[in-house]
Amino acid sequence: MTEVSKPYIYLDHAATSWPKPPAVTEAVMKAMLHDAANPGRGSHAMAVRASRILFDTRKHIAKLFNIRNPNDIAFTSNTTMSLNMAIKGWVKPGDHVIATSVEHNSVRRPLYYLEHQMQLEVSYIESDAAGKIKVENVENAIQSNTTLIIVNHSSNLLGTILPVAEIGALAKKHGVKLLVDAAQSAGIIPVDVQGMGIHMLAFPGHKGLLGPQGTGGLYIAPDMELEPLLHGGTGSQSEAPHQPLVRPDRYEAGTQNTPGLAGLLEGVKHVAMQGVDNIYEHEWGLTQRLMEGLCEVQGVHLLGPPRGEARTGIVALHIDGIDPSELSFILDQHYQIAVRAGFHCTPLAHAAAGTSSTGAVRASVGASTTADEVDAFVLAIKEIREQYRI
Repeated sequence: MTEVSKPYIYLDHAATSWPKPPAVTEAVMKAMLHDAANPGRGSHAMAVRASRILFDTRKHIAKLFNIRNPNDIAFTSNTTMSLNMAIKGWVKPGDHVIATSVEHNSVRRPLYYLEHQMQLEVSYIESDAAGKIKVENVENAIQSNTTLIIVNHSSNLLGTILPVAEIGALAKKHGVKLLVDAAQSAGIIPVDVQGMGIHMLAFPGHKGLLGPQGTGGLYIAPDMELEPLLHGGTGSQSEAPHQPLVRPDRYEAGTQNTPGLAGLLEGVKHVAMQGVDNIYEHEWGLTQRLMEGLCEVQGVHLLGPPRGEARTGIVALHIDGIDPSELSFILDQHYQIAVRAGFHCTPLAHAAAGTSSTGAVRASVGASTTADEVDAFVLAIKEIREQYRI
């Protein structure tokens, strides 16, 4: 299969990774042509092959995240579904939940809904302008009815990496469960659910794991029992009127995205082969190069941690006198550079950064991004800035 060439410079990996490794595309096509039966719904050869795809994908993800039992991974359509499954399946009326001010709307909106539906109590830990939080503030917020702490592993606006392991130790100390949103960290930052004290891990398949859209998952610790988000057919215990108790069937009602998961399997293999530490170093180096170049441009304001500090491959910015949406449009139409402008579904992080009224342009690098592409983006920003000053 011929590898897809880039029609333009793609710097929107925080939204979804592109292009995918050729093996990902090939695996999706192979599954569609040869293995597209319904997994777990039959004993014929094609259904068995489809089931094997799901099992192998679970197994490789478990190895990547140090999950002891692959069946503790429930496949979903995306991180948003995973977070809804975790939050709505765990909390009860009268519970208290702690989250941070850099959470994505996929956390904030379910919490808001439950606050008004079941009198859930929520405390948000404020961050500084760079998105950093103090662990002691999390501990001070714990109450007798606190049942869940939710932490965004890395801000999708600021690139800040939050201290998940320290918060995990804190959660263990107080007997509280920890849910981690790994939308911007899975496949980019090492994730160890055992070593970091993570009870639930929500992750996408289509970002750092390099799989297709429409894939994701939720790790659920073996000592946790969630109320299923969906109820329906699983191919197992079909005679029972209730949802099966066995994992992963309990949390996977309906037909799974077998071709998508076949692609995700190859994406995870690719990440494992490259090495998560190597991917992080590559992306961090590109962000430092990008930030160094932009710091030379008058009127450019960068969000998130300063140069030299840890961050994921996200650099958000705004420029004096230029609307972010207009800047993004110019980059796309005149320079063939893809970035994202707006509020990035994280209003609380914008409030912390002081950009609630303006929004920001977000450039995000990925495993396939090159230094030349970063340099082209910096040059484009310099030229655009000069044009606005004339």
